[in-house]
Amino acid sequence: MFLFAMGLLLVILQPSTGQFPRVCANTQSLLRKECCPPWDGDGTPCGERSNRGTCQRILLSQAPLGPQFPFSGVDDREDWPSVFYNRTCRCRGNFMGFNCGECKFGFSGQNCTERRLRTRRNIFQLTVREKDKFLAYLNLAKNIPSKDYVIATGTYAQMNNGSNPMFRNINVYDLFVWMHYYASRDTLLGGSNVWRDIDFAHEAPGFLPWHRAFLLLWEREIQKITGDENFTIPYWDWRDAEDCVICTDEYMGGQHPTNPNLLSPASFFSSWQVICTQSEEYNSQQALCNATSEGPILRNPGNNDKSRTPRLPSSSEVEFCLTLTHYESGSMDKMANYSFRNTLE
Repeated sequence: MFLFAMGLLLVILQPSTGQFPRVCANTQSLLRKECCPPWDGDGTPCGERSNRGTCQRILLSQAPLGPQFPFSGVDDREDWPSVFYNRTCRCRGNFMGFNCGECKFGFSGQNCTERRLRTRRNIFQLTVREKDKFLAYLNLAKNIPSKDYVIATGTYAQMNNGSNPMFRNINVYDLFVWMHYYASRDTLLGGSNVWRDIDFAHEAPGFLPWHRAFLLLWEREIQKITGDENFTIPYWDWRDAEDCVICTDEYMGGQHPTNPNLLSPASFFSSWQVICTQSEEYNSQQALCNATSEGPILRNPGNNDKSRTPRLPSSSEVEFCLTLTHYESGSMDKMANYSFRNTLE
């Protein structure tokens, strides 16, 4: 199933996407290198009194680094989140979240013991009311500040090793835009030096679990701000599609009548401002994207580089990919051409 959705560094803060919980974005937490906030239900760190979790030292992988990253100790995302916090909540049972205050995906109820099955649907099978509700939810997410998370506007070194916190508020939708940028951005090496051949979310074994967790978290945040616990992300099955059939004003915005790079003014997406698109400018300044608006959405379907992506995949190509039995092969990087992950990506 192929999701239409705006596509964490894995395993930490159960789970994490490069998130910074608001309650831990302060000097005290950074200097103590601890993010074990109390759960509101009982007021104890990680809900320990209610047996939800405990504050523990993080567990780090002992696996060697891949060959595509010949550095150590230069990137805040290495051994995430140990540069910022080396003690976090380790949740028990079906609890999760930065304070163990939520249920794991697929569970609900006061004690997170109730199985809950939600089904993602083809966007073209939604009723008009369901489709309009989905678009309204997107617009709400773009215009409501995140209650639980902030973004970092500087590296740990730029924060003077935690004594000078650099964070700012962000809306719920752009939080996920920023997290995707943060996980895949280039490594800043200091001065004018940048390492571009690294990506913590793509072209490696973490591609699929990273994006699965990313979408689940985004889905969860929409459920929280709307109160609609049944919300799921609709998908677009683009196999064999000859053009962008969702690029209409009824769905994700049609083409502007006079400027093919802009969206139609009849779509409310035409008023949206994008963030985190100017990677070379951030690199030249040795800075992080700070979520400043960078102009309207630019999109020109069909005007892509045909030498790189001549068309959308066919059904037969998708079926071939699904026959591959090895998740990874060879060197486990972007040159492993006939692994399932690499072929899919």
